[in-house]
Amino acid sequence: MALLSRSFALTVSTGLMLVAALSGCGTEKTSADRPTIGFLSQNTSRDFSNEMSDGFGAGARIAGGVESITTGPPTHDGLKQVELFRDLTTKAKGGIAVSAVAPELLAGPMAEAKDSGIPLIAVAGGQIAPGAGVKLLLENDNYELGRMLADEAIKRLPSGSTGKIVLGNNSPAQPALDQRAQGMRDRFTEKLPNVRVTGPSDTQRDAPANMVAWQTLVTANPDALAFLGTGDIDAVNLATIRANTGGKWLAGAFSLDPKALQGVKDGHLFALVSAEHFVKGAIGGWLLAQRAKDVRKLPEGWLVTPGLVVSSSNVDDIVKRQAAKDKQSFFQPQIDAVISDIDRFLRPLDQVR
Repeated sequence: MALLSRSFALTVSTGLMLVAALSGCGTEKTSADRPTIGFLSQNTSRDFSNEMSDGFGAGARIAGGVESITTGPPTHDGLKQVELFRDLTTKAKGGIAVSAVAPELLAGPMAEAKDSGIPLIAVAGGQIAPGAGVKLLLENDNYELGRMLADEAIKRLPSGSTGKIVLGNNSPAQPALDQRAQGMRDRFTEKLPNVRVTGPSDTQRDAPANMVAWQTLVTANPDALAFLGTGDIDAVNLATIRANTGGKWLAGAFSLDPKALQGVKDGHLFALVSAEHFVKGAIGGWLLAQRAKDVRKLPEGWLVTPGLVVSSSNVDDIVKRQAAKDKQSFFQPQIDAVISDIDRFLRPLDQVR
């Protein structure tokens, strides 16, 4: 009788373990079962683009329950982006965020992907090409970022300043950078009406050509009060030129490149404005992950992500942040501020500038 009881108990116990195991298979998804989301970057060689890619992965991890893929061409190459995007649509059915070099080239492929049921987000670039069918853009208010950098320069110039300020744009006709230049120009006109603002001149996207362009502008404008660029490579090269020439003029741009941050520490750049691309990417990764898991729909509109001034007062903290292996912990408060109140940061798409 005792033997029978032990056999019965063993049978019941085995059955319960089997049920538990089967139940676990139904609730715990392996990586192969999770939806996959993807990010297509502008390139894999520039600091700003890699920041967005790293942020996208962090946003996916914050949301949890998804796999993420990031890809992009080695340099700015619109046609290569189209090829990589088409490949990504076969792998990232849960959704794709796109930071387009040439939005018009990707409009058709993106429309096809959307029609096939793949959720899409445009990230940075300043616009969504007509026909793409995308209804969410994650981007800074670049006009406002331009005003932020101008304000930092204005703090360092006498109120009655006269003279010349030279603007450079390393990617003319790129909407985001054009807006930065316009924001700077308008702010100087407003606050320093006796100062003449020239440019923006085309300072070229590639580093060697950019260096030559700025050297030419500095040589041609020896009496300029300031030289201000719209991009990351502008910051790096302006810092180098000012150091090499012993220039007394102000220099600033938009970057978190380590060489640019060192330029601030050394006093060769008075300030940088960071578009906080990590945050932008993280919000995109988080939103797509939530959509892929059917937790929430994607919002529609222009989701305006914040920027940050980097100057001598906070550059050491930013250098530490950028060198950290786990940047997510540093950026988490900024990410949380946006994802906890998405509607506060949304504007209609027709207000994009």
